[in-house]
Amino acid sequence: MVEDKIILGIDPGTSVLGYGIIHAQNKNLKMLTYGVIHLSKLPTHPDKLKRIFERIDGLIKEYKPDEMAIEAPFFGKNVQSMLKLGRAQGVCIAASLKNNIPFEEYSPRRIKQAITGRGAASKEQVAGMLQTLVGLKEIPKLLDATDGLAVAVCHYYSKGIGEHNKSKVNSWEAFIKENPTKNASPEERNKKTKR
Repeated sequence: MVEDKIILGIDPGTSVLGYGIIHAQNKNLKMLTYGVIHLSKLPTHPDKLKRIFERIDGLIKEYKPDEMAIEAPFFGKNVQSMLKLGRAQGVCIAASLKNNIPFEEYSPRRIKQAITGRGAASKEQVAGMLQTLVGLKEIPKLLDATDGLAVAVCHYYSKGIGEHNKSKVNSWEAFIKENPTKNASPEERNKKTKR
């Protein structure tokens, strides 16, 4: 079966939003574009949301992605920041829905894990790995751009199974198959680990 799809990845933000678009064709990944949407100079939060929607909608119309992946908001202590970030994410999702493009969410840790093998990797390490994975020529000044690209690559490596679809894969039965000693008695676990 021939694989040929374009994936839009988004790292949502309310000051700077990062995006990246890759073309996956027969296990080869090629970067089509990446960049940032500057939002800090816009006067109000609604102005920022409008700009995000218009720019993401424009990227979708220009590059015609088959799928969209977005970084899920992480839970921080500042409730107002989380609320604003969630709205930015929602506007991106609305743009994908308007254009009938399926979307999926990935946690920041999972994205870093998919790119570098370490869930606690730095933004610089993620950007460095993307140079190898998608032929990124230089690391940009604002790493939000490479974060957006990383979301798209994570989506590809995850075969489109993110936070929304993980219940289909991570059922109790799947967990038991992958971890046979977790449901075993202490004696059975000891026997299996001694082999």
